[in-house]
Amino acid sequence: MSSPSQRSDSAGGFVLAVSLMIGTIIGLVAGQPSLGFLAGLVVGAAIAVMIWLKGRR
Repeated sequence: MSSPSQRSDSAGGFVLAVSLMIGTIIGLVAGQPSLGFLAGLVVGAAIAVMIWLKGRR
C-alpha cells in the first residue's frame, strides 16, 4: 500500500463531472442532450487522462 505522501493531489474526476454537466446543458440548448453528454464525456475523459499522466511524472 502506498504512503499518503505519494498520493496525487490532482482530481480528474471533478473535471470529468463538470464537463458532463456542461456538455449536457449545451446539448439541451442545442436540442441534442445525448450528443452533448457524449461530447462532455469525451472532453472530460481526455482532460482527466492528461491530469493523470501529468501526475505520474
